[in-house]
Amino acid sequence: MSAGPPPPEGVKQAPEGGSTQPGKTENAITMTTSHQPQDRYKAVWLIFFVLGLGTLLPWNFFMTATRYFTNRLDESQNMSLVTAELSKDIQPSATPTVPSPARNSLSAVFNNVMTLCAMLPLLFFTCLNSFLHQRIPQSVRILGTLVAILVVFFITAVLVKVQMDAVPFFVLTMIKIVLINSFGAILQGSLFGLAGLLPTSYTAPIMSGQGLAGFFASVAMICAIASGSELSESAFGYFITACVVIVLAIVCYLALPRLEFYRYYQQFKLEGPGEQETKLDLISKGEEPVANKEESRVPAPSSQPANQGHSIRSILRSILVPALSVCFIFMVTIGVFPAVTAEVQSSIAGTSAWGDYFIPVSCFLTFNVFDWLGRSLTAVFTWPGKDSHWLPSLVLARMLFVPLLLLCNVQPRRYLTVVFEHDAWFIIFMAAFAFSNGYLASLCMCFGPKKVKPAEAETAGAIMAFFLSLGLALGAVFSFLCRSIV
Repeated sequence: MSAGPPPPEGVKQAPEGGSTQPGKTENAITMTTSHQPQDRYKAVWLIFFVLGLGTLLPWNFFMTATRYFTNRLDESQNMSLVTAELSKDIQPSATPTVPSPARNSLSAVFNNVMTLCAMLPLLFFTCLNSFLHQRIPQSVRILGTLVAILVVFFITAVLVKVQMDAVPFFVLTMIKIVLINSFGAILQGSLFGLAGLLPTSYTAPIMSGQGLAGFFASVAMICAIASGSELSESAFGYFITACVVIVLAIVCYLALPRLEFYRYYQQFKLEGPGEQETKLDLISKGEEPVANKEESRVPAPSSQPANQGHSIRSILRSILVPALSVCFIFMVTIGVFPAVTAEVQSSIAGTSAWGDYFIPVSCFLTFNVFDWLGRSLTAVFTWPGKDSHWLPSLVLARMLFVPLLLLCNVQPRRYLTVVFEHDAWFIIFMAAFAFSNGYLASLCMCFGPKKVKPAEAETAGAIMAFFLSLGLALGAVFSFLCRSIV
């Protein structure tokens, strides 16, 4: 394609498809030979990684401490029964009968109620964030939720040392679960929306950080078993560690606006569509748009209506395939993990110590390691492409893992026979199941915001986070069906 003669030196050239205006020469966007700002030392990437870690690690540690919560409920109930027995009018020579430790109704339903109190707020507040994120400043949503989660975990750590009756302890724990997941939903949706403003590869560190959070929780569980420490001491360590990670996430987020690379992409949200398209064209050519200093600080007059007028429906149509894909991925994953996979028993352990470590290692550690590897791979490899039919096809193909895992040595079982009894089969299935979950889910979360205009990317990221949460909620329902047919 031929081009006309270059303009004389000192004369600014209009963007392709546009025209110059004599009265706006100084405000025109010029093409320079310098490149866009670079992410020096991968600082922005690492900050998003830490923010992803801070999003899920507190909740993963909370779930890891489930045995602490149920054990404390049992102990509180048994202590109450002992007190009641001793307070009765009995003969002086009679020996008070201490009831044997038994699992009370509160500890028996703890996991079910915890799932309900976690999933409903997660789904509701993720949906709410998708609609209200434009009205509440980003810093308020992210910093506010991080500080709120920090306060909840600090209180949880303190209460480890405080004696409480079973009922108040149960109610307070469920309130904390609701608060953690409500604030966590807003935080997660805001982070994915924020990452949507940056290049595609900057959603991957959030997903990778979340995957590493599960790995840390699994390692902490195994270390607690190996050390033989008391449940209360282990739980206290989990909660304090979560507080430290949240503080680190807060510090990282406060440092983010100081980085030129982040500010460069953040300004796209404040500019009109015409300016965005021009700048993105220049970026694709390896050139950096330079604007008037005043123009970089003051948004264009049409930018505010443009931001407020984004149609949720039109954005949803654009990202429907990756949104439904990430929903289906997590529905399948949560449908069998951990409701079914945690019930698999080793066929080779016998009386060895492997029986104690089988589920922590084969189920949780294996899943979290390979899930993290799958999420991390998208930082360097993104096949298939965002418009490829292979992506939804591979997502649907993951459904094959459901019968494979159901036919492992899940106990007790009533209907299906065991086909894959050996431990090796279960570990192989779990590794492939987890890797596909991490890789495909991360691809979908990366591609979603890139299927819309830059100004709509934050809204698209928030909607993608909603569908992720919807998949978790549907998976929790699906898990009851999967477990009942074994």
